[in-house]
Amino acid sequence: MQSTTFHFLASIMSSSSRHAGMGNLSQEEAIEGLKKLLIHNDKDEQLSKELETKIEKLISELLGTTPHDCHPVRRILGGFQSFKTNKFDVYPELFSELAEHQTPKFLVFACCDSRVSPSNILDFQPGEAFMFRNIANLVPPFNQLRYSGVGAAIEYAVVKLNVENILVIGHSRCGGIDRLMELPEDGSTENDFIDDWVQIGLPAKAKVKAEFGNLPLDEQKRECEKEAVNLSLTNLQTYPYVRERMARKALALRGGYYDFVEGCFKLWEVKSIISTPIRS
Repeated sequence: MQSTTFHFLASIMSSSSRHAGMGNLSQEEAIEGLKKLLIHNDKDEQLSKELETKIEKLISELLGTTPHDCHPVRRILGGFQSFKTNKFDVYPELFSELAEHQTPKFLVFACCDSRVSPSNILDFQPGEAFMFRNIANLVPPFNQLRYSGVGAAIEYAVVKLNVENILVIGHSRCGGIDRLMELPEDGSTENDFIDDWVQIGLPAKAKVKAEFGNLPLDEQKRECEKEAVNLSLTNLQTYPYVRERMARKALALRGGYYDFVEGCFKLWEVKSIISTPIRS
């Protein structure tokens, strides 16, 4: 077993020399980690699941592969083990406090897109942000008859948790915004839920068409990704508890845009409250 593993390690080292980037570990650190695991393996005869996961992670970093290459069960359990080892067990006081209550400063609306996790791109730590993710990061206007999931998240975060900031994050190459911009003018749909949901963004689409209708469709979509954030910021102000806290400067609204093509993030703040409530 050991000789086979060392042979495999040699092939990994040879292959890794063709890859410039290796994540957070240097090649030397990754190989040293593998050696330590192999010594442990020599004593215990058989790798535990935890060691298998760690070896896969090290090899992935050497080869420049991603966690998606792992078996799903090992990926889930290995991910939790990494969290527990590197965070939960390292900061016991923090997690003991969080077990009793949460006091997040942010309510964050973001897209479901797997490439735009707010915890990753903004480095939010446990307890910092109350998050709600949906298709195209849309916030509908206040309506007690529809979209109760969004309304409940806003009410809970603002009224119960007393968040001080609401951030709506849009992003590049958003599939939800693509669909919004491609909706047929005759109102026909081809999805069970998607088309109905993205229609929340129709005012943003109309504004983009009016101001940028001469641009190619792809460029209009990029403009709409930002304008949909502004629409959501406006819609947030139709919630009475949001308006009330904004009026006494206890709550700030901000929009953000993450461009994962260029690797940049833009941030802007709502400076004025809408003059009259908007109801759908």
